[in-house]
Amino acid sequence: MGVSTTSPAEGVRVVTVDHPPVNALPVQGWYDLADALRTAGRDPEVRCVVLAAAGRGFNAGVDIKEMQRDTGHTALIGANRGCAEAFAAVYECEVPVVAAVHGFCLGGGIGLAGNADAIVASDDATFGLPELDRGALGAATHLARLVPQHLMRALYYTSRTATAAELHAHGSVWKVVPRAGLRDAALELAGEIARKDGYLIRLAKAAINGIDPVDVRRSYRFEQGFTFEANLGGAAGRVRDTFGKEA
Repeated sequence: MGVSTTSPAEGVRVVTVDHPPVNALPVQGWYDLADALRTAGRDPEVRCVVLAAAGRGFNAGVDIKEMQRDTGHTALIGANRGCAEAFAAVYECEVPVVAAVHGFCLGGGIGLAGNADAIVASDDATFGLPELDRGALGAATHLARLVPQHLMRALYYTSRTATAAELHAHGSVWKVVPRAGLRDAALELAGEIARKDGYLIRLAKAAINGIDPVDVRRSYRFEQGFTFEANLGGAAGRVRDTFGKEA
C-alpha cells in the first residue's frame, strides 16, 4: 500500500497510488506522492511518467476522517499543503505526465488529473468536485482545465460528475478504453512520448508550462484560502461532520 514506482518500458516510469479503500489520501500520502513524482521527473533516464492507481478508483481526494479526528487545524493545514505539493509535482514534473484514470476521480483526483499533460480514462471513469458537500473549496482551477467555464461552474455548484466520454468530447481526455485495457493504453501513449529525445521533451514541457495562461499553483492556493475561511467561520465543520452519515 502507499505509493510505488515501476519502470515497465524504456523511458517510462509508472507511479501508482494504492491506499484502500478509495484512495482518499492522508496528509503524508500527498507528500509521498509528490516526492515520487518529483523523483521520477528528475531521473535523466525517464522521458514520461504515468500516474495510475490501484483499487476501486483513481482518487477520492483527502482523508476526511483524518480531519474529523483532529480537534484543531493541523490536519486541514497539512492536507492543504500536501495537496498543493502533489498537484504542483504533477504540473512541474520535468517530463510529461499521463494520468491513467479509472472509476472515480473526485476532489484531489481532479487536482492530479487536471494538472497532467494527458489523460487516458477507462469507460467507467467519472470526474467531479464534491467539495461543497465536504466542507471545502478548491480544485476549480483544475476542473477548469478539463471542461469549459460554464460547465465547470455548474459541476462545482452542484457537486455532480462528468463521464470520461463527456470529457473526451470536450477534448480533455485523450482516449477512453475499457477498464481492462487502461494500463496498456496509458503505456502506449507514454511510450510514444518517451521515444522523443529526452532533452527536447524536457524543453517542450518547460516551454508549454511557460505559456500557460493560468498560474495553477497560485490559483489553487488562492482557492484554498477560502477553505480555511470556511473552517474558521464554522460552515466547513458543520458540512464535514455530515460525511459518512448521509442516508
